[in-house]
Amino acid sequence: MAARWLPLLLLLVLAGVVLRVHGQADNLGFISIDCGLPVSASGYVDNASKLSFVSDAGFIDAGTNYNMSAEYITPSMGRSWHTLRSFAGASARNCYTLRSLVSGLKYLIHATFMYGNYDGVNRVPVFDLHVGVNYWTTVNISDADTPVMVEVITLIAVDRPAQVCLVNTGSGTPFISGLGLRPLKDSLYPMANATQGLVLLSRSNLGTSDSKVIRFPDDPHDRFWIPESKPTEWSEITTPSKAVQHYDNDNFDVPSAVMQMAVTPINDSKPIEYSWDAEPSAKNPAPGYMCILHFSELQVLPPGAARQFYININGILALDNGFTPDYLYSDPVHSTRAFYGFHQYTVSLNATPNSTLPPILNAIEIFSVLPTTGVPTAAQDVSAITAIRGKYQVKKNWMEIRVCLKVSHGTDWLQLCCFRPTKCHWLWSDWQHLSFFRQPQRDLSRNNLTGSIPASFRNCLHSLFYLTGNQLSGSIPSGLLKECKMAL
Repeated sequence: MAARWLPLLLLLVLAGVVLRVHGQADNLGFISIDCGLPVSASGYVDNASKLSFVSDAGFIDAGTNYNMSAEYITPSMGRSWHTLRSFAGASARNCYTLRSLVSGLKYLIHATFMYGNYDGVNRVPVFDLHVGVNYWTTVNISDADTPVMVEVITLIAVDRPAQVCLVNTGSGTPFISGLGLRPLKDSLYPMANATQGLVLLSRSNLGTSDSKVIRFPDDPHDRFWIPESKPTEWSEITTPSKAVQHYDNDNFDVPSAVMQMAVTPINDSKPIEYSWDAEPSAKNPAPGYMCILHFSELQVLPPGAARQFYININGILALDNGFTPDYLYSDPVHSTRAFYGFHQYTVSLNATPNSTLPPILNAIEIFSVLPTTGVPTAAQDVSAITAIRGKYQVKKNWMEIRVCLKVSHGTDWLQLCCFRPTKCHWLWSDWQHLSFFRQPQRDLSRNNLTGSIPASFRNCLHSLFYLTGNQLSGSIPSGLLKECKMAL
């Protein structure tokens, strides 16, 4: 599901200026990718955030670069929106591979999309995004000039590169405008773990009526805090000259610029209510939701005054006792498990009988839960296939390539088939006789491959490789031959 952010604000907050940039990750560990930026173009620094952007050429070799149609480009639009990468005629699944990430670390990943009628057909697509093998969200482009941004917080699996994949579902050509990755401390967002990630629905900065989106450098993790107000329901409280601090065990690290603003109900006897609708999809028909409420008392309370309130989610009491936020300290309350089964969810803050002041709320984050228990390709297969693709400069997306190796041994042609568990079999049969081996196949045939057979094949023990129609030469690598003889 795409975050419900104001499109114009999203375009303005990503405005940029061109400068030369070297490398793919900055000294913060951030990776900011301008998809479709030619590899020959210089990188640049975003004028607002001061973050370095690079071309996506080093992260993917499928797809085609396009410029957005000129009629959709405005003077205030950030440069990262001007180009995109489209996957027309490519494999059904095309993946950005991010090898510089630290395995086992938690990352915030966001992706941006703006169609801008780049292909001239004025037909907006719908397609899926995956993080590795796990479904992330469905990207539904509503019209040509509306930007879309999606975000997920997830752990990167140990011993394998991270991948963000665009999946063609038959409803138009997938494309992408930008991709960003931000490392997070393991203590942040403890609900994101090895079995589940968090897909952002909304992240709202309450208590401000202006249009400023707070992000990096105010937020060291480059989260986008979108202003939200309800003038007919909420009063605003601000303390711009007083910083809001964090306790040592804070799990969310909300920037002071966000926490310095808050809302209370205009009618002191009324609750603060915040609602959102469930967004089921074919891939996630019964989504679960988690919310994080961020509180801080911004006023010095006079003697005898008290601010205390109950926190309810769809009538379920979040805390047994009333809650009192601390003065100028960030004080979050969050659900420890997901809520399921409702068409709409409402957070309600109601003053307790002992309270003399109405409830207060500074910010709120809403996430759906992303299961991350899908079984990925074995790490040694990934490493082996990547090495093979690198040696032969294969441009097919390996996620879609299906691999039996047919090689010459003396005057004869042999077929090497490797399966799990680590067993290889030399077959003298014809290719059609392999059909009963219902194994993943990787088709590298007729790719004009030349040169010797790489030793990397010995590490790919779970697939069939087809290499017919190429110009391979040399002998079978000794390590590969030894591995197979031991398995016979």
